[in-house]
Amino acid sequence: MTRFFATFLLVFVGYQVQSQELNCTVSVISPQVQNTEKRIFETLQNDIREFMNTRAWTTDVFKLEERIECSILITVTERISADRFKATMQVQSSRPAYMTAYNSVMLNANDQDFTFQYNENQPIIFQDNQHSDNLSSVLAFYAYMIIGMDYDSFSLKGGEPYFQKAQQIVSNAQNEAERGWKAFEGSRNRYWLVENMLNARYDEFRGVIYTYHREGLDMMQSDVQTGRNAIAECVPKLKRIRLDQPNSYLLTVFFTAKVDEFINIFKEAFPDVKTKVANDLMQMDPANANKYQAIVKS
Repeated sequence: MTRFFATFLLVFVGYQVQSQELNCTVSVISPQVQNTEKRIFETLQNDIREFMNTRAWTTDVFKLEERIECSILITVTERISADRFKATMQVQSSRPAYMTAYNSVMLNANDQDFTFQYNENQPIIFQDNQHSDNLSSVLAFYAYMIIGMDYDSFSLKGGEPYFQKAQQIVSNAQNEAERGWKAFEGSRNRYWLVENMLNARYDEFRGVIYTYHREGLDMMQSDVQTGRNAIAECVPKLKRIRLDQPNSYLLTVFFTAKVDEFINIFKEAFPDVKTKVANDLMQMDPANANKYQAIVKS
C-alpha cells in the first residue's frame, strides 16, 4: 500500500506541475523605501512567484515547456503603514514564434495604481467570486490577461473566457478603496485594459492579434515574405481602430509591446512597404515615432 500511495503521489504531483500555465519570474525592489527590513520584500517576491506559478488558472494541461513566459517587476515606492505598501507594477509576457527561439512580447503593461496589504509569510489567497484583497486580485487580473492574450494569438478570440474572468475581478473590486479598478479614475488602468479587450468596437483588434501571430510571425520561419505581408495587412486595421478610438489604452499597451518587433520585421521590407508602414506606425504611435524612423533608414 505504501509503494502504491507513493507512486500515486508522484504521478499526481507530476500532473499538477504540468498543468500550471505560467512560468513567471518575479522581482520586488524598494529603492525608495528606507528603514525597512528588506527581508519582507524577499518573502513577498517568493510568495508572488509561488502564487502565479503553482495555481491552475485554466482547466487545460500544459507541459513544462509550454508554459507562458512572463515577468512581474514590483517597485515599492512607499511603506504607508506596517502592512500597507504603495508600488508600481510592470507586467510583461511573451510567446514563441513557431519553430524558432524568438519570443514575441505579448503584453507590456505598467500599472501605476498599485497599493496592497501584506504581512510576511501570509498566504496569497484568491477567489474568483469575490475581492478578498488587492494583492491577490491584481495578480489574478494580470494572470488572466496574460493567458487571454496568449490564447488569442493561437485562435481567434481564444482568450475570451480569461478576459471575462479578468473583467469579473474588475467588477468585484468596484466598491473597494484601491485605485485602478474604476472607469472614472483615469483612462489607463485595469478597468480600461480589459474593457477595451471585450468591447465589440475592438473585435477587429482581436482579429489582428490572431493574424499577426499565427499568419504572420509563425509563418516567417518558413516564408519570410508571406509572414511579413500578413503583418503588413494588419497595419491599416490598427490604423482604423486608432482613428476610431484615439485614446485607447489597449492600443497603447500593444504598441509598447510591439514597437521593436515592428522595426525588425519591416526594416528588410521593400522600400514602398517600409515607407507606408513607418508612416502609419508613427501616426498611430507618436510616442515612438523616432524609433519607427529606423524602418526607412535601414
